[in-house]
Amino acid sequence: MGQNLILNMNDHGFVVCAFNRTVSKVDDFLANEAKGTKVVGAHSLKEMVSKLKKPRRVILLVKAGQAVDDFIEKLVPLMDTGDIIIDGGNSEYHDTTRRCRDLKAKGILFVGSGVSGGEEGARYGPSLMPGGNREAWPHIKTIFQSIAAKVGTGEPCCDWASSGHPCDPMGIVGDEGAGHFVKMVHNGIEYGDMQLICEAYQLMKDVLGLGHTDMAQAFEDWNKTELDSFLIEITANILKFKDSDGQHLLPKIRDSAGQKGTGKWTAISALEYGVPVTLIGEAVFARCLSSLKDERVQASKRLKGPQKTQFGGDKKSFLEDIRKALYASKIISYAQGFMLLRQAASEFGWTLNYGGIALMWRGGCIIRSVFLGKIKDAFDRNPELQNLLLDDFFRSAVESCQDSWRRTVSTGVQAGIPMPCFTTALSFYDGYRHEMLPANLIQAQRDYFGAHTYELLAKPGQFVHTNWTGHGGSVSSSSYNA
Repeated sequence: MGQNLILNMNDHGFVVCAFNRTVSKVDDFLANEAKGTKVVGAHSLKEMVSKLKKPRRVILLVKAGQAVDDFIEKLVPLMDTGDIIIDGGNSEYHDTTRRCRDLKAKGILFVGSGVSGGEEGARYGPSLMPGGNREAWPHIKTIFQSIAAKVGTGEPCCDWASSGHPCDPMGIVGDEGAGHFVKMVHNGIEYGDMQLICEAYQLMKDVLGLGHTDMAQAFEDWNKTELDSFLIEITANILKFKDSDGQHLLPKIRDSAGQKGTGKWTAISALEYGVPVTLIGEAVFARCLSSLKDERVQASKRLKGPQKTQFGGDKKSFLEDIRKALYASKIISYAQGFMLLRQAASEFGWTLNYGGIALMWRGGCIIRSVFLGKIKDAFDRNPELQNLLLDDFFRSAVESCQDSWRRTVSTGVQAGIPMPCFTTALSFYDGYRHEMLPANLIQAQRDYFGAHTYELLAKPGQFVHTNWTGHGGSVSSSSYNA
């Protein structure tokens, strides 16, 4: 990743000094991939810093956590007031906020930037999501927007994550961890997109009985619709790919999915701020369940599901139902992700440009898709849009998919197919559109056993307690929670 970013910067006319703790890697890089370029090397941090023009701009691409702090600790004594440290890893946004504050007190500017697109994106144009000390932005803007992916008429998939507080246009209030928070939500949505595609794949395979060639063709066809995206494209390629023995590779891969934690962080943040980001949470748990491979093998021998039967309906019609269910569920996932961004902005005083974020994700990154352009359009129409589902385009899109969505979920459930994200997306949609939910019973239960009080519809803002049994007291609870 680091080497490719360096080569990308070199391609755009920037002279970069490369450093790695393993000195031989620097020499190998200069002798091979960077041969004939203007890239220079350094064998120590001190040498690297000495070769940089002021204000110095140092980009770290190391493992999130303690490694970032260790490098910062070594860098600070070598740097001057106004120099800039940029963390381009997947750091947790609270860590970025802390580093911003600590380094600002020492006169050093800090930027936490999400970088998406993998190694290829780093080389030819990633999506970049910077946030932190806003004073650093004028010094890195040209570099970042030059190397970023471009969409439309050349708009870079990179901008400052937060435009600052209205009373503080330079972003002293807020910013800080905004860039890494936006990247975290991006990664959470990525988890959701991948799990939704997996559920569509399993329905094709286990309900419709399609082979790899037919499934690949279906995804290729879908990539010519509103589902046009990087992940749909590579799914078709994966389904077609054959091993050296001429057999499809996918069935040979162990069905135990790994994860690096950013999806989990998104789910934790959703719980922390009380936002129902149910689809990303289920996508994380689906990976956790997949990791229980040995247990599942044993359970498959003992736990019975519905009897397997051959699909008796119109395969082409049900395939279209699956496509529409995938599209509707994808809309829910993004709606939930932007709900979390909105709540975080409120918590931290960030003024997030939601349409701009959609544009940053439109190219270069793993979740890049035509779909994101529609999200940008929605926020361009109404920058204060409370929920994507309330935009006319997305409301109409979900409504037009609704019958297919419900048929897909009911057919899959009856066939015993696990569809955590399809089902939670539909449940969220039904919950969000209901004026009255059964949470009134929860409030009554809480008051019954814990005297937590409840609010009456006819008297908003007033909380009362009922002595439900005639044996309890009349004093409400202020300490016991459930």
